[in-house]
Amino acid sequence: MINAYEDPGTPDCRGGARYLWWLVKQQAGRSALGSLISCVWMVLLAATPYLLSRAIDEGLEPGDYPALAGWTAVLFGVGAFNAWLSIMRHRTMTRVRMDANFRTVKVVMAHAVRLGAALPRRVGAGEVVTIGVGDVNTISSSLTVIGPGVGAIAAYLVVTGLLVPVSLPIAAVVLLGMPLMAVLVGPLLRRLQGTETEYRERQGVLTARIADLAGGLRVLNGLGGKGLVADAFHRDSQRLRAQGYRVGAVTSWMQALGLGLPMLFLAVVTWLAARLAAQGAITVGELVSVYGYVTVLVRPVSYFVAWGYELSRGIVAARRVIRFLTLEPLPDHGTQDAPAEPSMLHDPESGVRVPPGRLIALAAERPAEATAVMDRLGRYAPTAATWGGTPLDAIPLAQVRARILVADHEADLFAGRLRDLLGGHGDVDDATAARALRAAVAEDIVQGLADGLDSAIDAQGRNLSGGQRQRVRLARALVADPEILLAVEPTSALDAHTEALVAQRLRAAREGRTTVVTTTSPLVLDHADTVLHLVDGKVAATGSHRELLATAPGYRALVARDAGEEEEAEEDRNETEAKTETATATATEEVVR
Repeated sequence: MINAYEDPGTPDCRGGARYLWWLVKQQAGRSALGSLISCVWMVLLAATPYLLSRAIDEGLEPGDYPALAGWTAVLFGVGAFNAWLSIMRHRTMTRVRMDANFRTVKVVMAHAVRLGAALPRRVGAGEVVTIGVGDVNTISSSLTVIGPGVGAIAAYLVVTGLLVPVSLPIAAVVLLGMPLMAVLVGPLLRRLQGTETEYRERQGVLTARIADLAGGLRVLNGLGGKGLVADAFHRDSQRLRAQGYRVGAVTSWMQALGLGLPMLFLAVVTWLAARLAAQGAITVGELVSVYGYVTVLVRPVSYFVAWGYELSRGIVAARRVIRFLTLEPLPDHGTQDAPAEPSMLHDPESGVRVPPGRLIALAAERPAEATAVMDRLGRYAPTAATWGGTPLDAIPLAQVRARILVADHEADLFAGRLRDLLGGHGDVDDATAARALRAAVAEDIVQGLADGLDSAIDAQGRNLSGGQRQRVRLARALVADPEILLAVEPTSALDAHTEALVAQRLRAAREGRTTVVTTTSPLVLDHADTVLHLVDGKVAATGSHRELLATAPGYRALVARDAGEEEEAEEDRNETEAKTETATATATEEVVR
């Protein structure tokens, strides 16, 4: 079975069935062994009725008890050996399943690393979660049918061969029964693939929405939009449930056929054999053997239906994995060197110009438009931006990443020591960390932790508040000290007092270096050298904060709205704190009395 450090190989992404076949070929020996064990196990199950008929015809009916004892001993030995084979079959197929699971996880994780920071821009978090939690397990479970499926075919052919000497009509019925069942089950398999695909798509969208809600619940609550989003989520979840019922309806028919068709098959063949026995065409022992053969075939026939069901679901899941694996990071065909000296960044799509050594602020009616500009300037999206006159996508990506840093306010925080979190690729000394933390107004975070910089931080900073996480992210960007820092909403989760301090200290810390921030907060805008007001993704006005307040009505309305929301949120926080203090005092008085 694949280990943690083994290369998983290059998957076949030409289709869902081809991906499953690739997983089989990656462990061809184990898959072949599982199929061989299953074949022997199934054939011995089919041989049991034959041995039973010999015991009846050669021992019981003529009264030859030594022969009866001999055949009974053979039956016992075959049964014991088959029980051991059943254990080995299960163990082997479990290894097949686990190898497929781990291999798919490694392939998906390796590709996620390859996409890097472009991952959240190419696929939603819910899609990745759905693949990792649901699709990987579905794919691995579908491979479990390899051994039983091959064994079922072998048993089916052996039983047909054993029935030929007994009765050609019965053998013909058995031989033609399987194609007939395939005709009956086939349309359901196609329908299952369609409903399962739609269900998985809806599930991915809803999972992404859950992640978004978990991350922005406090903001939604502050804006009064929690109820609205909750209603939308309720409607989507109801639609997903309805789609789940449709999948369940098809699945129930599949399971019903898996149980019903074999029993109907058994009844038809038994009726034919009983008529032949009554007519004297076959012996009583042969009648018992026919019944036994068909009873044994109930399991292979059930396996065939289950095989189609599992493979159908596995193909749907494999298609989703393939869709993820075929996502490509932005191409890196850069052949021109980056400018040797600090130079201007220019995004012709929006008209944004970023001169070197300045603090530039982007204020947009819709924050997503400003974020899109930052992605183009940082080369995280297809871009026509230039750097010192050189097309940004003509410069090797390594040079761009070494000198331009996009600091997202929702960037991932990995579990580990705070010192490692700030240092990124290398160690950070206490003095550098202290300077960055002070500039981000994050000294109180270190002071509140038992071990200071060596304190453990949970994944995504779950043991920190929203404002603390944002300041740690900013401090991490300042430790990196890039030539060009593109900070997306670096103060959106901070109170007014802390935000004003961050704006002041950020300007001082980045003196002489190029810094771009996206914000609509007047506390930050007032510290910028130049403010660019974006309307519909284009620069509509340029100037200092005070100049734009005096000359640009749209900008003035945008900033005034943001200031009003901040004041209202501050008043709500103060009111909540006052109510909490009053309630605490009242409770204390009650306890004293």
